[in-house]
Amino acid sequence: MPGLEIVRSILTDAETVDAAVKFGKKLGKTVFVVKDTPGFVVNAVMIPYLLNAVRMLESGIATKENIDIGVVTGLSHPVGPLALADFFGLDVLYAIAISLYEDTKDPALNPPLLLRQMVKAGWLGRKTGKGFYEYP
Repeated sequence: MPGLEIVRSILTDAETVDAAVKFGKKLGKTVFVVKDTPGFVVNAVMIPYLLNAVRMLESGIATKENIDIGVVTGLSHPVGPLALADFFGLDVLYAIAISLYEDTKDPALNPPLLLRQMVKAGWLGRKTGKGFYEYP
């Protein structure tokens, strides 16, 4: 991944942040510094986005294929949200969502029933051969 999210906590001094930024740039990363908050920036944006895609599928708004095609072609994302969730694991998505929900109590972060059921069934995406899609 080209991005490197560096988190500054209340205990992090400026010298440490500067060293981390310099190191990240030496690695060729695009570095950005964020405040220590649940999900930081990347997960705070990505997790609700993925959960909303699951909710759309769960409620019958669109098929999994059309949700993914819509995001790829309409937002120029390289992969759709449901295929992305399958890639890194539905158990991982679920665990991150639960953690964020417990920290924030934001209802948008409470995992949808469909995701809970899939994780309970062992349908974790690519790593198990079945998630929103099936994998050989």
